[in-house]
Amino acid sequence: MLQANKKAPNFDTVNQNNEPVRLKDFAGSNNVVLYFYPKDDTPGCTIEANQFSTLAAEFAKVNTVILGVSKDPCDSHQAFIDKYKLTIDLLADTDGKLCNDYGVWQEKEKNGVKKMGIVRSTFIINKAGKLADVEYGVAADGHAQAVLDKIKAL
Repeated sequence: MLQANKKAPNFDTVNQNNEPVRLKDFAGSNNVVLYFYPKDDTPGCTIEANQFSTLAAEFAKVNTVILGVSKDPCDSHQAFIDKYKLTIDLLADTDGKLCNDYGVWQEKEKNGVKKMGIVRSTFIINKAGKLADVEYGVAADGHAQAVLDKIKAL
């Protein structure tokens, strides 16, 4: 698992519009909140995405971009955005490289059944490309506000 104060793993993937998004695009100008969630349009993921969207303007005031990541494809992300009028970009990690690089693809257990899946996690990457904060296993509700508060304290 990753730790704060280390260089953030680079990424180069696509958003819901199939447009390239790279970590280096934000270097020197914006902090990045990279949050990983299990699946589009599921209860916890919807709460988290809606709360990040509601606070997107507040994040922008502190030069911070919000990027959600799951293994869902671009068309699923676009449908999720359209359904809930989300105002954040969602990155498609269909090959799982980003999930592996950030250590969020882990064995999970539910009702006694073990399987691999995305552990809801958030990474704050500063303008210099370093991990300012790393949090694995977060709760969806209230998390966006907690992340905003952390960024304001940086």
